[in-house]
Amino acid sequence: MKAFEEFVDFVRRLYNVKNDFIHLHEPRFSGNEKKYVLDCIDSTFVSSVGKYVNLFEEKVAEYTGAKYAISTVNGTSALHISLLLAGVKSGDEVLTQSLTFIATANAISYIGAKPVFIDVDKETLGLSSLKLSEWLSENVIMKEKDGKNVAVNVRTGNVISACVPMHTFGHPCKIDEIVNICDKYNIAVVEDAAESIGSFYKGKHTGTFGKFGTLSFNGNKIITTGGGGMILTNDERLAKLAKHITTTAKVPHRWEFVHDMTGYNYRLTNIAAALGLAQIEQLDEFVKSKRELAAKYARMFNGLGLQFIEEPKNSTSNYWLNALLMRDREERDRFLKFTNDKGVMTRPVWELMNRLNMYKDCQTGDLSNSEWLADRIVNIPSSVI
Repeated sequence: MKAFEEFVDFVRRLYNVKNDFIHLHEPRFSGNEKKYVLDCIDSTFVSSVGKYVNLFEEKVAEYTGAKYAISTVNGTSALHISLLLAGVKSGDEVLTQSLTFIATANAISYIGAKPVFIDVDKETLGLSSLKLSEWLSENVIMKEKDGKNVAVNVRTGNVISACVPMHTFGHPCKIDEIVNICDKYNIAVVEDAAESIGSFYKGKHTGTFGKFGTLSFNGNKIITTGGGGMILTNDERLAKLAKHITTTAKVPHRWEFVHDMTGYNYRLTNIAAALGLAQIEQLDEFVKSKRELAAKYARMFNGLGLQFIEEPKNSTSNYWLNALLMRDREERDRFLKFTNDKGVMTRPVWELMNRLNMYKDCQTGDLSNSEWLADRIVNIPSSVI
């Protein structure tokens, strides 16, 4: 308990908070947020049409190095559309990790596809390229279907059309290896980079390795639009289609209402984009602050004999949510109770997807790393200082 007490005292000193509750991740509004939002209100263009939507998309594309960025109402919708445009159909299967936020699996289900859960690496917390390769070699054959060579699950007979690795807590997974493996099986890679804007793997921004990448700007992310997401791609045709389908597939006309396909009302509002533009202007400062915070945590936990989760090899992480590993589930639960009772918010990692009722019947690989991590991971306060 002494180590727990020292942790609580350390966090209160970090954030200069004596008695108030310390949240896990609060947004910081210290730039042009009010200026841009008020300008947006004055313009009366507060919905999905306006200059800030375009400016925010351009800024995100520039920052990440993606050729195109298409904004959406949230990260889940960005993932949903990316999977659709990657070619996932009802009845298909999509490979992903069980250690993830529910949105990853839900977006797959929206299409009528079924997730298959593969294990993660302990080092990266993201989809394991080794476990992925092993599962594919044991469970997949290539068949010709509709003139294409596709990966088929030998146990179910279903086509495996996509793979969704996630960059957990902003730590990049071994995404280049995952893409190379999936290319051999003609499986499209859609990166769930919801938590990792500002993170780089081998010098390249997360979300720019696969066919699509998706970002989230929820209120608890490193930058926020209140709620919002972004689709990243280097394919001009797919980028135009993404923008069209997320805007109810309306054919441009001065007064006619004609829609040429089933579309979605998924466009980000101009007022939210105004907030996002001000936030991304500060992203480098936020990442610098969060990396300094992570370094302080690492030194402190080393002194307490607790294991802090540091960025993987070849990575520059945004450290969206800092995390540590407890010795077992019992110690994890004692730490969670003690810290929350003391007014310092800490949280376990998400319940594994295959343990949730709606996904309990999905096929899985060996999930020993995921299960081990789920018993031990604790997220700790990570707001920009």
